[in-house]
Formats: sequence, structure tokens, C-alpha cells
Amino acid sequence: EAFNITEEMISPDSLIRQLNDQISLGKAFLVIAKESNDLQLAWELSAQIRNSQRLLSSAATRRTPLTAGESEAAIRSMAVLLIRAQQLRYDGATTIMKLKARIHDLEEQANSLKEMVSKVGQIAAEEIPKSLYCFGVSLTSEWFGDADLRRKVGDGRRAAARLEDDRLHHFCVFSDNVLAVSVVVNSTALNSRDPRRVVFHVVTDEVSHAAMSAWFGTNDFRGATVDVQRIEDFQWLNASYAPVLKQLQDSETQSYYFSGASAGGKAATPIKYRNPKYLSMLNHLRFYIPEVYPSLKRVVFLDDDVVVQKDLSALFALDLKGNVNGAVKTCAETFHRYHKYLNYSHPLIREHFDPDACGWAFGMNVFDLVEWRRRNLTDVYHYWQEKNVDRSLWKLGTLPPGLLTFYGLTEALDPSWHVLGLGYTNVEREAIENGAVLHFNGNSKPWLKIGAEKYKPLWDRYVHYDHPLVQKCNIH
Repeated sequence: EAFNITEEMISPDSLIRQLNDQISLGKAFLVIAKESNDLQLAWELSAQIRNSQRLLSSAATRRTPLTAGESEAAIRSMAVLLIRAQQLRYDGATTIMKLKARIHDLEEQANSLKEMVSKVGQIAAEEIPKSLYCFGVSLTSEWFGDADLRRKVGDGRRAAARLEDDRLHHFCVFSDNVLAVSVVVNSTALNSRDPRRVVFHVVTDEVSHAAMSAWFGTNDFRGATVDVQRIEDFQWLNASYAPVLKQLQDSETQSYYFSGASAGGKAATPIKYRNPKYLSMLNHLRFYIPEVYPSLKRVVFLDDDVVVQKDLSALFALDLKGNVNGAVKTCAETFHRYHKYLNYSHPLIREHFDPDACGWAFGMNVFDLVEWRRRNLTDVYHYWQEKNVDRSLWKLGTLPPGLLTFYGLTEALDPSWHVLGLGYTNVEREAIENGAVLHFNGNSKPWLKIGAEKYKPLWDRYVHYDHPLVQKCNIH
């Protein structure tokens, strides 16, 4: 117990310190010897390094300093090898130069592997699992094969005054993933104190509309109302009105995001920018919520990769203090401030926005649509989107234009309302337990095989695993 490893290591007479220094130098010469094809010296260095490491391990296990008697032979043998290395051609300057070259090679290998891991992870995240494809096809067949179901859903929409009743709690989700949206709706309804006041506005695309309609037309979510619309039915949402839609249809933009090379054959586009979701108008529809729901005064926007585990009714009575966007801010770390997302070398960004302003998260947002319309924020969004036609203000995503559009108009919510990171990092257990909305942002979505196993049960509990179609398609 009296043995203090720190004191031992800093002592100039420490045998442990002397052995450690020899091991470090021996490892450097070992690399050089291998690269110089001096295999005999490499073998001797390797054997002596292992011998010295065993001595250190023994001292650490018994918690006593090394004695001169037991370490003398090892220190002398290693010293002889190090002198041999120096006398051959491994002088200090040569060693430093070769080690720097080696470090450079290792860094390149590490970057290459990192890029490969990123590519594989993103490809896995973008692929539609066979089970979800089966689920969508089966629901589509059910929809077109059941005229009564189509009639029932159609009649329900025409009679639904609830869709415009501001006394109810209105949520919106924009997605083409039936199972994911089902979890969002189911978890919200199950944890709501009054699910009959819950109204979900779901917007999807033409391909997924039948499947989405069939699923929500045949399942009950504790009396919550679920309305499904096609984005293609919004005639006002066209290239002449929405700059982003015009840009998404541009061949150069599509080439940038999909080909892997920027215009003119310059450096390859980073893999993170080549995600199809950035070319999906469903991803950008969040900036048109007042136009999509002209009769509503307040909505809660939810991404399709969230799980709701508490009642959210308090959000509809929340005082936003004249602001438009209620969101959880993310500036606990410096990399979540504005300078992380925007190009501050551009004068437009530099002149109008504080680089240290606090960022915030999309995924669970409370929007005051009355104030949004009064301030013409959709026009503000259009202005910045047009300025970014050459991607000089920001590179990708909806968060950067959101940061610009709602700058100075975002009310910070308590962090427990929206807990982030379950799709890419470790999240504190207490934060998960206290969180109202859990967000699987990142590539590791819970419906994918690459999803984090320890967090998947949080999502699983809201999947209808006993439904015949879920079982038929082997969703698990």
C-alpha cells in the first residue's frame, strides 16, 4: 500500500521509469528495423521489449518497486540493442524522419478507414430493410384491394372538422417510413393523458401514400386522429414558389449530391453530403408548415425517428414569449454553436449572425404559426435558400437554413423535452429516463440492424409486433 507508482515514475533513479523509456525507444527502432528489412534486429528488439514489459507487469501486480537485481539484466540487454541500432544507421535524425513518415502513413490509413466506415454506415442507414419493403408492399396491396377501406378513409377526411380545431393538440410528421411514423403516433397516444385530443397530420409521398393510409385507416391509436396527405397534392409547392424545389431539380445539384464529385471534376464530395434525404422535399416541408395548415395556430413538429414517452399537452400552452420556434438548444459544447454549421468567411453570414450564438435541434419543435405568418418567415427562408444556390453559406441539411430563419426567434425549452443522440452516441441514463421525446438522430436508427441494441427496446415497446403483417414481414 505504501508503493506510489507516480512517485516511482518521476524519480530520476527509478528502474521502472528507465525500463519504460527503453521500451518506448525500442518500439521506435523496431518500426525502423522492420521497414529496413533488418529482421534479425527487429526480432531481438521485439523479444527484449516483451521481456521488459513482463518485468513491469510483475512489479505492478505485486505493487513493489523493481529491484536492481531483477532488472539489471533486462536494462543492460536493451541498452546493448539500442546502441546497436544507433551504430547501424538509426541515428536520431534518421529515426525522427522515418517515424514522421510512418506517422503520416498511419494517419492516411486511419483517415481512409474512417471514410470507409462512414460510407458503410451511411449506405446501411439509407438502405430499406427487406422487412420494411415487405411491410410497405403488403399494406399497398391491402389498400388497393379493399374498396371499403379506401371509402372509409376518404369519408373520414371529408368529415374531419377536428383537423382544423385549434382546441385540439396538433402534431405533424413528414415521412415515407410507415413503421417509424407508427411508433411516433403510437408512443404519443399511449403517453397522452387525453389521446382523443391528439391530432396527427402525416404528409408522405405518392409511393408511400397507399401503405400509410392503409395502416392508419385500419389501426386505432387510443382514439387519436391521424390524417395522411400526399406532398404531390400541394399544387402551390412548385419550383416557381419554392427555391429549394427548383434547386433540388437542378442537374448540377443532383450531380453534387449523388455523383461523388463536385462541378468541374474537382475534389470528391464528402460522403455525408451525399445522402438522398437532402434531396427529398419531405425533408424541407417543415419550412412550409403555415401553408400546409393554414387554419392552425400552433403545431408540434416531430421527426420520424423519435419516441415520445411522456404527455406533451403542456407544449400547447407553453409561453414562447413572442418567439416562433420552441426548441431545445445544443450549445453545451462549442461545436453546437452557429460557427459549426455556417460559413463565416462569407460576408452575408459574418455580418448578420453571431458565430457563438447557440444552436438548437430540429426533431421536436413547437411552432407558433400566427407569429410565423406575421413575420413572413417563409419568405425569410426563401431569401437565404436563394443566396445559397452555390452552397457557399452552408453545405447540406435543413438545420443551417433553420438557424438563419429562426435567428433571434427561438425560445429555449427545458432539455428534458427533447433528448438527442440515441442514434450515434451514449446518452446518460438519467436524461433518457427524464426525457419526454427521445431522438434517434444519427445513422443507427432503431429499425435498422446497425441500430444501438441498448436503446432499441425504447423504440420496440411501441411497435405492433403482434400485427399479422408485421409478423409476416419478419419485422423484429
